[in-house]
Amino acid sequence: MGDRVSEHQEITFADFEKVDIRTGTIIEAEVFAQARKPAYKLKIDFGDVIGVKKSSAQITVHYTPETLIGRQVLAVVNFPPRQIGPFMSEVLTLGLSDENGDIVLAATEKNVPNGRKLI
Repeated sequence: MGDRVSEHQEITFADFEKVDIRTGTIIEAEVFAQARKPAYKLKIDFGDVIGVKKSSAQITVHYTPETLIGRQVLAVVNFPPRQIGPFMSEVLTLGLSDENGDIVLAATEKNVPNGRKLI
């Protein structure tokens, strides 16, 4: 998968600073029936400055829509929106693959205010 050393490419700190990773709280989650691979459509609240954004996430193995509501996650908020079938995904919700390749959400250890930037 994506954690082999041969895939490692160094970047500068300035490159890292260009990626805007923020905290947000999932306020809505529903099955994305039209997706080719099982996925959910999420609405994530990133606070007053960024607001509520939509995301599609293939996280159906470890989560149900009910268990996602109120969960704080990390997402990249400055990628261009991406059309996924009939759905426009506005942010990239971050996660890591487990031993079976199923996605586990990346999150903070403790809740922090929505919209906080990863530093």
